[in-house]
Amino acid sequence: MIAVIPARGGSKGVHKKNIRILDGKPLILYTIEAALNSNVDEIYVSTDDNEIAEIAGDYDVNIVKRPEELSKDNSPTLPVIQHAISKLERLPEYVITLQPTSPFRTSVHINDASTLIRKNIKADSLVSVTRVPHNMIPESIMNINSEGYLINYLDQEAPILRRQKKPVYYARNGAAIYITKTDKLNHYVYGGIVLPYIMNFMESMDIDEEEDFILAEKIMQTIIN
Repeated sequence: MIAVIPARGGSKGVHKKNIRILDGKPLILYTIEAALNSNVDEIYVSTDDNEIAEIAGDYDVNIVKRPEELSKDNSPTLPVIQHAISKLERLPEYVITLQPTSPFRTSVHINDASTLIRKNIKADSLVSVTRVPHNMIPESIMNINSEGYLINYLDQEAPILRRQKKPVYYARNGAAIYITKTDKLNHYVYGGIVLPYIMNFMESMDIDEEEDFILAEKIMQTIIN
């Protein structure tokens, strides 16, 4: 299994987000170090940015220079992964995609997810998910009608008030982990028969906005360090 870390230089939410310093080191290093300490065979950092390449180049990873047409705000992930592995002489059975915006995803998660999909031969792909908070599930969501009153989002006689009786939903957690059978990468990063890998709320934190950096740093300083 090889790992691809897609890390372009541009970012709408936070300037140079992938190399922004978080608790003393660039954000992307959390993902690089997690991958290096895991059981993946090789690591490829796909980037269009010289600073990212320079930082990643100090570690035992392969730098893939990403072309400009795959480095735009709206560039999808799939062709980036396809480009990163296009020149490999021998393709592995699986490719794991690790977004650099998940600093709490560790080598343990990578190894556990890798083991999980290898044991489940029916699965075409795996995606990391987290449980949706009970107050944000469809049965709890409300709209405001044209008269300014709250109404249930779903057509139900009454809202479910007890948390214990609410159904459980899961959502992708900012793409901390995608694992794809390589022969399926012609079609999708995740799809087909999809296996979930469940992570908790903190592990699932995705750095996207300025507030996320502040919260992540507080967590690292008060809980982890």
